[in-house]
Amino acid sequence: MSESVVPFVASTLAVPPPSSGIGWLDEARRENLAAFGEAGLPDTRVEAWKYTALRALSQRSFIHGDAQAATRDIDPEAFALPGLDGPRLVFVNGVFRGDLSDLSALPAGLALRPLSQALAQDPEPLRFALARRYKERGDAFAQLNAAQAIDGVVLRVAAGAKIDVPVRLVFVGAAADAELAWHLRNVIELGEGAELTLIEQHVGSGTARQLGTLVADVVLRDGARLQHTVAQDASADATLVHRHALQLGAQAQALLHVLELGGALVRHDLQADLVGNGARLDTRGVFVPRGRQHIDTQLAIRHQALNTTSDSTWRGVADGRARGVFRGAILVAPGADGSDARLNNKNLLLSGSAEIDTKPELEIYADEVQAAHGATVGQLDERALFYLRSRGIPLVEARTLLTAAFCRAVLDDLPNATLREHLAALLAARLPA
Repeated sequence: MSESVVPFVASTLAVPPPSSGIGWLDEARRENLAAFGEAGLPDTRVEAWKYTALRALSQRSFIHGDAQAATRDIDPEAFALPGLDGPRLVFVNGVFRGDLSDLSALPAGLALRPLSQALAQDPEPLRFALARRYKERGDAFAQLNAAQAIDGVVLRVAAGAKIDVPVRLVFVGAAADAELAWHLRNVIELGEGAELTLIEQHVGSGTARQLGTLVADVVLRDGARLQHTVAQDASADATLVHRHALQLGAQAQALLHVLELGGALVRHDLQADLVGNGARLDTRGVFVPRGRQHIDTQLAIRHQALNTTSDSTWRGVADGRARGVFRGAILVAPGADGSDARLNNKNLLLSGSAEIDTKPELEIYADEVQAAHGATVGQLDERALFYLRSRGIPLVEARTLLTAAFCRAVLDDLPNATLREHLAALLAARLPA
C-alpha cells in the first residue's frame, strides 16, 4: 500500500465492519474490508481508473455514519416529482427516513423495504447478493461498500406482476458538521414477466462534503421489463461512487436513462450481463461537468447468449475546467451468435480548459454479429450557430439552444412524458450558460 493512500485507508480500517449476527454476512464484510486494506485506492495505473486520479480523496478522512441523519430537517420539495406519485424509500446520509418515505399502498406483487428490515426478518434470500467478494484491483469502493453498508433497498416484483405506478428511490446528501462517509446496498429483482418503472434520485441539501457509495444488483428474470431512470444531482461538494450491475434473462428488456449532473467527483460503473437468449438493453445517458467537476462513467456490456441486443447513446458536455470521462466497452462472448451491439458517444467542449476522455472498446468472439461503435469530441457547429444568429437569436442563447438539443436527444425515447419533461427541465437548469 502506497504512502499516498494512508489517510483515507487508515481512517477506513479504523472502523471495524458492522456486526449483523449473521455468520455469512459478517464473514463477507470482514473479507471485503481486508481486501480493501491490502490494495488501497486504485491509482491511474489501473486501467479502469486511468483518467480519474484519487490523490486528493486519498488524503481525506471521513466519519462513518451520521448520528443526526434520522432527525435532520429535509425539505421534501428537494426531491418532489409532481405527477409521479407512488411508493418511495428515502435515505438521508445513508439512513432510512420513514417519515419522508411512502409505503402506505404498495401495489399487489410489489415488495419494497429497507435492507436493514429485510436482514432482521429474513436474510437468507439476500445471501447470494450480499456474500459476494470483490477481488479486482479497481473494485476498492465496491469492497468498501460490501464491508460497511448496513442499509439500502430490497425491491422485488412477483412473477407476472405489472406495477403501473413508478417506484422512487431517493438518496439525499445533507449538510453535516463533519465530513461523512455513508454506504448503501440495493438488491432489486423482477420475476418472470414482471414489469416496473423505477426512478432513482440523488439530491443534495446544503453543503455536503461527504463520500457516498451505492452498489445495486439488479436481476431481470425471463421476460421481465424494467424502465430505470437515474437522476444524479448531488451536492456540489460531494463525492459519489455508484455501481449498477444488471443481469438480464431470456427475452428480458431494460431501458435505462442516466443524468449525471452534480457532485465534485462522481464515478458511475454500469455493468450489464445479457445472459438469456433474446435479452435487450437500451442505455441513454448524459454527463455535464462544470467548473472543476469530475464525472467518470464506465459502461460495460457483456453479450453472453444468442440473439441479444444492446443499444447505447451517451452525450457529454464539459465547461470551465471540468473533466468528463466515458468508457464504453462491449464484449460479445463465444457462443453469443446473432448479437446486435451498438454504442454511440458524442461530446462537446464548451471551453478551452475543459476535457473529455472517451474510450470505446469492442471485443467480438462470436459469429453473425452486428456491431457499431463510435465516439467523438468536438465543439458546437459554427454553421448552426450562424444560422440561429442570422435569425436574430443572441449568441449566448443560440449556444444554449444547441447545447440543450444536443443533450436532450438522450431523453427522446423515455416513455413517461411527465418524467421526460421534468428531467429536461433539470438538465436545462444545469447546462452551462
